Order: sequence, then C-alpha cells, then structure tokens
Amino acid sequence: MLRMRASEIAEAVAGTLHGGDVEVTGSVETDSRLVEPGGVFFAMPGEATDGHRFIDAAIAAGAALIVAERPVEVSGDRHVPHVLVAKGVVALGALATEVIRRVRETGELTVVGVTGSNGKTTTKNMLQAILEQHGPTVTPVKSFNNEVGAPMTMLRIDAATRYLVLEMGASVEGDIERLTAMSHPDVGVVLKVGLAHAGEFGGIETTTRAKTEMVRDLRADGLAVLNRDDERVRGMADATDATVAWFGTEPGPAEAPTRLWADGIDSTLDGTVATVHRGEESWQLRMRILGEHHVMNALAALTVADVLEIGLAGAIEALATMERAERGRMELLEPGSGVTVINDAYNASPDSTGAALRSLAHMTRQAGRRSIAVLGEMTELGPHAVEEHDRLGRLAVRVRIDRLIVVGAGAKAIHDAAELESSFGQETTWVATADEAEALLRRELTAGDVVLFKSSNAAGLQALAERIGGL
Repeated sequence: MLRMRASEIAEAVAGTLHGGDVEVTGSVETDSRLVEPGGVFFAMPGEATDGHRFIDAAIAAGAALIVAERPVEVSGDRHVPHVLVAKGVVALGALATEVIRRVRETGELTVVGVTGSNGKTTTKNMLQAILEQHGPTVTPVKSFNNEVGAPMTMLRIDAATRYLVLEMGASVEGDIERLTAMSHPDVGVVLKVGLAHAGEFGGIETTTRAKTEMVRDLRADGLAVLNRDDERVRGMADATDATVAWFGTEPGPAEAPTRLWADGIDSTLDGTVATVHRGEESWQLRMRILGEHHVMNALAALTVADVLEIGLAGAIEALATMERAERGRMELLEPGSGVTVINDAYNASPDSTGAALRSLAHMTRQAGRRSIAVLGEMTELGPHAVEEHDRLGRLAVRVRIDRLIVVGAGAKAIHDAAELESSFGQETTWVATADEAEALLRRELTAGDVVLFKSSNAAGLQALAERIGGL
C-alpha cells in the first residue's frame, strides 16, 4: 500500500483518530496472522469470529494502526493509534477508493475489472500472465472478489503499479456497482451470464442486471470487452457509454465486427488449441490448460491486451507458458499409476460442469481412454437446484461418460437422472460421502482411466481429487 499518515487514513474513511499521527508503511490486513510491522489491521466482525478479539495479536505482530468499530482496549503496555469507524467493511472500501485515486494522480495505473458467472479467476490469471510482461501488475489472491476481498486487492497497489486486475463478484444486486465505484475500471470485461449463485440472486434476469452494473457505470472513455456468444452479455452493449470490443467464435457483422474471434478449437489431454483472428490476421493459440471452454477466457484476456495496445503475438506466448488455470480448475494431475486426474472441484455451476463433462468426453474419446466423472453438489442454486442437477445427469449419459460417481445428498439428482435416462444406470453410483467415493475409486481405477472431479468447494471433492492425484 502507499505510505500514508494515520490522520490521512482517518480522513479517507470518515473515522476519528485516537492516538499519534503515525506513518503507515506496511500492508492492510483483516487477518491478524498476516500483519507485518508498520501495517494496518482492520478489526471487523465476521461470520465465524470477531476481528476485535485479535487486536492484541495484531499489535504484537507490529501493526502501526488499528481500524475498529469500537474503542480499542489493549492489554499490557502495548499502545498504538486507532481509527474508530461506524462500519469496518465500508471504511475498507473507502480507503481502497482513496489509494486508487492517489495512484492514478501520480502514476500510470490501468484498472481492468472482470465479471461473469464463470471464468473470472481463470481470466484474471491469464491477464496476469500477459500484463506482468509489460509492467508491475496486481491481481487478486485466489478469488478475492467480494466487498472485502476486492478492496484488499486494491490496497496492494503502490505508485509503481501499472496494471490492477480485479475480479468482481456479487451475491446481490448492487455489489458490483459498489466495487465499480471504488475502482473506476478503465476496461470492463463480462464473460458470461449463467445460473451460478442463482439461489442468492433469485433468477437469471436478476443475475443479468447485477452483471450489467460494471459496464453500465464505465466512463465514456472506457472500454467494455463483451462476449458476443452470450445473448445476455450482448444486450449489455446498449447499457454502456463506453466503447465496446467484442470477442467470440464468429467474425460478426461488417458494421460491428468481433474484435477477436476463434475457430479450429480443440482440446486433448495435452492442452487446448485454437486459431485466433483479428481482421485478416491470425495466430495459433496453444495452451496447456485443458478444456475448450477456456478458449473464451483466453479470448477475453487477449482482447484486453489488444485494446491496451499490447502485442497479440507476445500475449499468446504468455498464455502458452501457463501450466494451469488455477489450482482445482481443470488441473491435470498424474499420480504415476497410469491414471489421469482432472481436478476441477474448486467451484461449480451448471454451465461450468456441463463444459467440463463435454471436455472429458471429447478428450477421452480422442485418446481411447475410459472416462470417469466424480460429481458433487453445485451450491447456491436455490429453487433451480434439483432441475440443474437432473440436467447434468442426463448430459453425462448423452455425451457418453463411461462411469459416473455422484457424491452427497445435494447431488443425488444427478445419479437419479442418469439412471432414468438409459441403461447407463448400471454404470452410475451414488455415495453419501467423499470417503465412500475414495474407497470405490481405489477399488475400480485402472491404468488409462481419466477421472474428472467436479463440484462446488463445499462438497469437499477438491481434497479427494488431490489424494487420488497423488498430491
């Protein structure tokens, strides 16, 4: 973070400073275990615990300033200044807003916001691989994309930062609007609108409105990078004053052509390939990342590079160096037993699970290997849950997955649908726990099998995938 005095921080967050006007030289943290000397500790109440309980620990770690919602009482002889605020999470966002404003005034910061129901983290990682070749780049840790995680990412920038890439997630309407107001992206990317978190939003139309918030609020001199293949994303072009740059799998009409589009898309167990076109020019894209659906994420990242006037050839080379999209996202594991594990169990939605099943079927047919899908619950689908799990069970049959193992009560509709769809029921098994699934796999797996693990993180299949994959 930028060096700031405690009084400047208090003014930025509309708080009251108690104690000396120290200079903050370290990072901002909400976890006392991560505090370093000279940093700021935000003590905020959370779902599991209350950060105010850990103020002593933060001070012991060297915190120079505490931001808290109630007066700080410090045991022993440790005394540090603190800023009293009405609500910690609002103060965190306000400080992030001020830091971005200051860096924009003194540096050459470009902010890229990425939203969509699927693919945000992968696209963020692709953008990091590309942009860090051209200047200091800050991107979120893991999937820090909410009202706490996004400001924490913003607060990691300093005067030297050239690019800031932000994931913008949402649980309710207004979340992305608030993150956009904090960061004022120069480029806004929308990947896809699907049923991820539909239970929280209440339906696909509400999800669409929420994902539109970022492009709606872009400045007129900004750039909106939109997925032309997604009908709901296409409609966002009418909601923004920014210049629109399209990406997709078709060249588009002559009056509004797709800036970057791809064909010749194919995926094997060795990686994914496509031909990327811009006007009359073309490039070969070769990635180690598995799954044809990741070509759309690559196109989004490459379109950002193109609108920022970063050479496409070098950007494509940067994507070729990526070994994986992210831990637990179509991650290839080779345990040495002749079995191949695809760990895609970090998160799941109906769209991403369907794409993973299609990729598994396609890659294994090409290689002449047996396909096994281990599927767990997709959470946060609300009233759509049974219908969407049912649909995936039928899809597993239709794309001819050889063996299906379904884990957990919340996912049982996948198994039931697969049984009903055809005689495939003889090759589908439902088990209650990941431990039961592991025992079943240990008995059945043979050399040559390719096993996909796919679920929301809460289902616990990521750890199982890593055990089977030898990590």
